[in-house]
Amino acid sequence: MSSSDGNDLVLRDARVVDGSGGPSYRADVAVRAGRITTIAREGERRPGAARVVDAAGLALSPGFIDMHAHSDLALLRDPEHLAKAAQGVTLEVLGQDGLSYAPVDDRTQLEVRRAITGWNGGAPEDDSLDFDWRTVGGYLDRLDRQGIALNAAYLIPQGTVRMYAMGWEDRPPTPEELARMRQLVAQGMAEGAVGMSSGLTYTPGMYAKDSELTELCRVVAAFGGYYCPHHRSYGAGALEAYEEMVALTREAGCALHLAHATMNFGVNKGKAPDLLTLLDAALADGADITMDTYPYTPGSTTLAAMLPSWASEGGPEATLARLRDPETAARVRHHMEEIGADGCHGVPIEWDTIEISGVANPAFTACVGRTVAESARLRGEAPWTLARRLLLEDRLGSTILQHVGHEDNVREIMRHRVHTGGSDGILQGLKPHPRAYGTFPQYLGKYVRELGVLTLEDCVAHLTSRPAARLRLPDRGLVREGYRADLVLFDPDTVAAGSTFAAPRTPPTGIPHVLIDGRFVMEDGRRTDVLAGRSVRGPGTRIAA
Repeated sequence: MSSSDGNDLVLRDARVVDGSGGPSYRADVAVRAGRITTIAREGERRPGAARVVDAAGLALSPGFIDMHAHSDLALLRDPEHLAKAAQGVTLEVLGQDGLSYAPVDDRTQLEVRRAITGWNGGAPEDDSLDFDWRTVGGYLDRLDRQGIALNAAYLIPQGTVRMYAMGWEDRPPTPEELARMRQLVAQGMAEGAVGMSSGLTYTPGMYAKDSELTELCRVVAAFGGYYCPHHRSYGAGALEAYEEMVALTREAGCALHLAHATMNFGVNKGKAPDLLTLLDAALADGADITMDTYPYTPGSTTLAAMLPSWASEGGPEATLARLRDPETAARVRHHMEEIGADGCHGVPIEWDTIEISGVANPAFTACVGRTVAESARLRGEAPWTLARRLLLEDRLGSTILQHVGHEDNVREIMRHRVHTGGSDGILQGLKPHPRAYGTFPQYLGKYVRELGVLTLEDCVAHLTSRPAARLRLPDRGLVREGYRADLVLFDPDTVAAGSTFAAPRTPPTGIPHVLIDGRFVMEDGRRTDVLAGRSVRGPGTRIAA
């Protein structure tokens, strides 16, 4: 036999955890031209290659798929993208929570950049990145043209589509506006989107009624995509909000993927079984449903997201104008602290659960890492007084951690058969949520090895083949001959998240090698200069990449 068998690489003597959920096994895995060519189990002829890597003692799995990522600008701005590459992530799904950067016109682009500065940076006054696209296809082409660290799929953001078609108004669309939204969604799906997202506690997407969302979901379904809502409440009314999404997508004939499917706030403690009973009944009746979660209890978003929806109507500048007006600001405080604003999921806000994780204005740096209540006490003022000043002087750019989750709910939900992993990782701020840098090793280290909530084989299936099936990717998510060589080598005995709430940007341990298309993105625990990522376009794509 030849020394290489024509292969570029062999990963020798690995413990293959193939993504199927079945038992792991020992094998050599050979790669040529970016695809797996041979899987030789013990006792079978060992393949040769131009390069052989000793993988003894390491698990070999498909690359992890982050089903809920906020790397829309980070992929363009940060070629290293160590936050995700070091975790073994080889594909991210962008365009989340109904707000992202395509499709847009000039007006909408500036408005959405202002609205989600806290998520992604890229404020209108920031000219460090050339926003040279306007369409979904244009954005995906930009990723391919520039070269990116990881693969990326995209969801059409329903809030951005509504903003484009009818601005920030809280009203039903006219027939012409609805037709325009349908056309924008169809164009985005044809250009490569895998589905549509919503942020139904974020303006302006939250102004959409079910009838409007159903019409858009019908378009998504026609292209083989799925609907990914951040639904209307994760607090008071959470179960009703889940029921609404299940019914809506079944009416539209559209697959459903529930974003960061948590049961948070005191009202939902111990209620994960209620959610799973609801989903099991729908699944048994033929519904097509999946969900993602992150393996932590706190959530993360922007401080502005906590505002009542009426205070945000008209867009960021209108929001700031209302906050400047003392009488209107007093109404906002009343809704947030006493009634329970819809932006805070119908639950009266508890300022001692709201930790500032990032600010745009350096004058507020001292607030980062402290709750609003704690910073207010140190300044001798009421929490709302500080929060209002933050919103105004930071121009809605402050990010927060919201400590409202329950560990029992987190564990119960991650065991479910339709669960997948999603970091919901916001990379902005001085102290971002550690899930941005730690989600996938946190699953493998804490919830597999330390707690035994999931077996290794089952957990890897949650992070690989299940999301690949949802995305309808025929050659990813499994270690199989002919599949793409998007692969991770990790040590099951040492893999762990290094990121903590105190040091959130610490890389993980126990993940020495990550490959995309057979090329080393991480090698011996260090980031290479390889940019092997490309856009991954959906099943309804009708415009060539």
